[in-house]
Amino acid sequence: MDEPDRRSTTASDNDSDASPDGRPLYERIGGHGALETVVEDLYRRVLADERLSPFFAGSNLTRMKGRQVEFFAALLGGPVPYAGASMRTVHRGRGITVNHFNSVAGHLVDALIAAGLDRELTDEVIGAVALLAGDIATPRESPTPP
Repeated sequence: MDEPDRRSTTASDNDSDASPDGRPLYERIGGHGALETVVEDLYRRVLADERLSPFFAGSNLTRMKGRQVEFFAALLGGPVPYAGASMRTVHRGRGITVNHFNSVAGHLVDALIAAGLDRELTDEVIGAVALLAGDIATPRESPTPP
């Protein structure tokens, strides 16, 4: 029987987590509260995007936003590892293309800047997220979601 693909994501999984003074990116962007603000704005933007909103039809958005905050917190060096399903497992078979991934990343940039992050911190966050493209997007173009 196959085990579910679960991988803990922590700051040690990426090398953009700490500044020269040792503070993780999670702290430098403002911690949990800042991530909640960014994720709320991100989902507002994504759901308003007709290319992306169909992926979220029928989803429990409250749960999804909470998981997204947890994931970003762990990815950016927060204190608690993400213990949810891997990004590959969560997104497998969804038909998410590189173009979709890039569109979400663009909305994330806008949400980070709207939350008051400077360009340098925004670039660090996007650099960490970009490493996940291969786990989230399918390698070839896929049909538009239903």
